[in-house]
Amino acid sequence: MAEILEAMMVVSFGLSWPLSILKSYRARSTKGKSLLFMLLIEFGYVCGIISKLVGNNITYVFVFYVLNLLMVGTDIALYFRNKGIEKANKK
Repeated sequence: MAEILEAMMVVSFGLSWPLSILKSYRARSTKGKSLLFMLLIEFGYVCGIISKLVGNNITYVFVFYVLNLLMVGTDIALYFRNKGIEKANKK
């Protein structure tokens, strides 16, 4: 039961990232984004992944941790892309 609840938690967090990525891609702006927030979320997923590896508790939930890590990483990359776009537009 604990594994199912953990999966539900990670999946529910993960559902918001594709929307955030799409918004970042289309907006071409960092407005409304917090780099610190995204980095803290990324750190949390890294800790979750390491916890699974160290505890030798790799189940299907592990896949969701990795997917979320990749999606947050994508949003962070878009943040820097958008920062560059904003800088270029100021010239």
